[in-house]
Amino acid sequence: MKSKHVVIVGAGIVGAASAIWLRRAGFEVTLIDKGEPGMGASYGNGCILASCSVVPVTGPGLIRKGPGYLADPNFPLFMRWSYLPRLVPWLVRYMSHANAGDTQRISKGLTTIVGDSLEQHQALTAGTDAAKWVKESSYSFAYKDRHAFKDDAFAWGLRRDAGFVPELVEGGAVQELEPILNRNIGLLAVMKNHGFILNPGLYVQDLVKLLENLGGRFVRAEVKDFELSAGHVSAVDTTEGRFECDKAVVSSGVWSKPLMQKLGLTVPLEAERGYHIVYENPSQTPNNPMMLASGKFVATAMNQGLRCAGVVEFGGLEPTPSKAPLALLRRKVKDVFPNMTASREEEWLGFRPAPSDSLPLIGEVGNSGVFAAFGHHHIGLTGGPKTGRLVADMIAGNHSNNDMRPFEPKRFAKGG
Repeated sequence: MKSKHVVIVGAGIVGAASAIWLRRAGFEVTLIDKGEPGMGASYGNGCILASCSVVPVTGPGLIRKGPGYLADPNFPLFMRWSYLPRLVPWLVRYMSHANAGDTQRISKGLTTIVGDSLEQHQALTAGTDAAKWVKESSYSFAYKDRHAFKDDAFAWGLRRDAGFVPELVEGGAVQELEPILNRNIGLLAVMKNHGFILNPGLYVQDLVKLLENLGGRFVRAEVKDFELSAGHVSAVDTTEGRFECDKAVVSSGVWSKPLMQKLGLTVPLEAERGYHIVYENPSQTPNNPMMLASGKFVATAMNQGLRCAGVVEFGGLEPTPSKAPLALLRRKVKDVFPNMTASREEEWLGFRPAPSDSLPLIGEVGNSGVFAAFGHHHIGLTGGPKTGRLVADMIAGNHSNNDMRPFEPKRFAKGG
């Protein structure tokens, strides 16, 4: 029997997609967020629907290379050292997956969530005003030369196993395809059938409007607790009152961790401090989104300008941005786009939810009637619609052909 009312906590891309698919399935839906829809991690990203993003950060060799990365002022990985003692337990679990076997296992799980990203976004928005934000494109990885490309052979093997094989463009043809690039970039690995979002924040806000047009409800409030009857959710308590429900979905990113603790589940989840810079009114832009391998950042021409994103810092939820990550990002952008100028720059700092095993939590927490849908690390925008569809199917009792075991929330109760 289908439940009548579902409360969804968190109005980012995952929560909005879950709400729309549940409403389309006939459920009463209330979407709750303490802030404006789409203004958290769903706002600050590379805008790319990166279906080939099936390679976790914790690849083989990270344990050996990690200290060097942190010590290198030109590598886009930073640490607020005062936070390190709090980070250590999570970091130990995170690094335990930095081996070939775990990386391959994680990659297969990620493929389930992101492998058909463009089609999932198109299905979510077909025939609606939100469809205008979804654009088809190629997605290129830019390298200095073929040797640098071959250095990434393990990652490209994982992408190949997931069905993603690039077209290689070399020499002068690189700048013919992408004139914005420095001549030092000598190879592009071009992935077809990808896409990007023109403005992720406005996209999610339009999705919430779509939900309301479908008869769903958005409430601005902070969720405080769950009410359980015989171990099953019966209501969600918020700063705007109590909302009775039959089921609930938690999709509030890094802020999902304390809500899980109220259900007795401690999730090894850390905030990855992510940065981006938007170059407004740029003199040049890439013709398609790209990943600049030398700088480990992505660049996408979106409706606010040229967005460059990709610097990572660990240091908790302190809202003050650090100077060094943004300074490095600017240097890397200047290096690969030497002739690009802009009228203004907008900086952003946000918090990406990083589980210790790099896989999101998707599914019911025990038999509580509360469903997890968070922990997407770098793939939230890409995998949000697929996650929302999977959660809606679970709540509706529809069988999925996807293997959902890698995303089982209770895996952490077993020390995973």
